Amino acid sequence: MEQTYEKPVFTDELSAPKSSASDDGQARDFAPIDRNAERRLVLKCDRHVLPMISLLYLLAFIDRINIGNARIQGLEKDLNMAGQDYNVALFVFFIPYILFELPSNIILRRIAPSTWLSFIMFCWGIITVCQGVTESYAGLVVCRFLLGFFEAGFVPGCFYLISMYYQRYELQWRFNVFFCASVFSGAFGGLLAYALANMAGIGGYNGWRWIFIVEGLITIVAAVISKFFIVDWPETSRFLNAEERQLLTRRLREDAAEAKMDRMDKKAARRVFSDWKVWIGCLMYFGIVNTGYSTSFFTPTILKQLGWTSIRAQILTIPVYLVAGVTTLIIAVFTDHLRHRYSFAMLGVIVATVGYVILLAQSGVSVSARYLAVYLITTGGYITQPITLAWLSNNMGGHYKRSISSALQIGLGNAGGIVASNIYITNQAPTYPVGFGVSLGLLWLSGLACTAFIIGLWYENRKRDRGERADRYELPEDELENLGDDHPQFRYGY
Repeated sequence: MEQTYEKPVFTDELSAPKSSASDDGQARDFAPIDRNAERRLVLKCDRHVLPMISLLYLLAFIDRINIGNARIQGLEKDLNMAGQDYNVALFVFFIPYILFELPSNIILRRIAPSTWLSFIMFCWGIITVCQGVTESYAGLVVCRFLLGFFEAGFVPGCFYLISMYYQRYELQWRFNVFFCASVFSGAFGGLLAYALANMAGIGGYNGWRWIFIVEGLITIVAAVISKFFIVDWPETSRFLNAEERQLLTRRLREDAAEAKMDRMDKKAARRVFSDWKVWIGCLMYFGIVNTGYSTSFFTPTILKQLGWTSIRAQILTIPVYLVAGVTTLIIAVFTDHLRHRYSFAMLGVIVATVGYVILLAQSGVSVSARYLAVYLITTGGYITQPITLAWLSNNMGGHYKRSISSALQIGLGNAGGIVASNIYITNQAPTYPVGFGVSLGLLWLSGLACTAFIIGLWYENRKRDRGERADRYELPEDELENLGDDHPQFRYGY
């Protein structure tokens, strides 16, 4: 969707060269962009921005969900857990995870991403190891709380960082590549858990302890190495030269038109926190993330209760996540190419709905049909979840607004993880009517929120096309230049 702008200006986050260099840069701004140079720049960003943080996200998600694999390897028995103790251990993770995502993104705005992201990862690696050596249920709960605290800033920080390098309709593919690390972590985590479970007895530790210890040590080592490979903000990134940095600045500015918010004052804060799009975006993510966490935490348990051994259940989770990951990447290509989000988000909702209906009626269906349902739920959920993130980010204008909206959406939306932690009631196994029923309801809450979102965007674009937001041009210049996507030239994407 092409945007117009009145004159080329440099944003605060990527400032212009001075004196004659600035004049030369402005002259080049009026010349057509060299598309070959642009393609080389995007590919260079792909090589430097995505690989390391995607690898780290894979490790992060393994550390977050490995408790599901540890459970079927004797965690509950060794720590004398009973009733809903497992659900409580899942639940406590999300309290700090939700509360500290926004503060972390605010800190990230002031600290080099390579420093902040590697630091919090190092800390949660230590906590993961501690989960493997704890001798009590209380110790496990404390570790889960601290794990949530240190992991809180990683995902919103990475989404924020990625969004600072790409145009709006380049984001979905990049978000999905990053997000697929969490999908493939389910496959890789299951395979790794299978291997580590065979270490049972070494050092007097049961297999579930080695799952935490070894995976935590891998995370610690990766965190130290990552300090030298995570990119920083575009204006300080070492992999860009001056000409590439200027080209990046220009293409991002043209993509966003005058939609800047590079200063956080009272008026800007009021615009961010009163924006209906932010809160609808939280609902979209809240409804679908419950499905993501449900599959991560309970798929090994559900498969074991189909009559398979613990080891076979671990192995059979692998193809589920591989299919979901490949499908997610294919969908990303189409949604970016067509510059459209809504229909693909609803496709995921419909696919997952079929899976939930099968499991709600599982008493009358075969084991193979129930296994198919796990594929459908996982794949459908992972189609929709990253789309809700990219779609909101596409429609947020300005550095600060994108940062805050990303943290709010992921932070508040992750309350879906709290729900997922508490609806799979132990004494309802293996049918879990409450778990599957609530998840289906939340899935359609996400679908309805997506529908409300696209209607609202369409309505607002119509108003701008009719000139009904032109009164904002009368605002003081300092406020007009800090409106974000409230600027009347900005148009929302569907």
